[in-house]
Amino acid sequence: MGIVFQILFQVIEIYSWALIIYILMSWFPNARETAIGQFLARICEPYLEPFRRFVPPLGMIDISPIVAFIVLNLASSGLRQVAFWLL
Repeated sequence: MGIVFQILFQVIEIYSWALIIYILMSWFPNARETAIGQFLARICEPYLEPFRRFVPPLGMIDISPIVAFIVLNLASSGLRQVAFWLL
């Protein structure tokens, strides 16, 4: 059972890094049109889209990724607590 939680923690960590890279790619022109950018868009946009519907941008700044990271961190903490209870 412990190996399942370790795999889930690794998946969350890798996904967090993918989100960071995807968000940083928006700072560079045409970076999201590359093969890596398109791949990251396919895996990151479905997660970010619900947050963009509920969190309005502040001028030119989109703060929805910050909320998405907070939710991902809370999910990781909740998973860690469940692992603590079960193991």
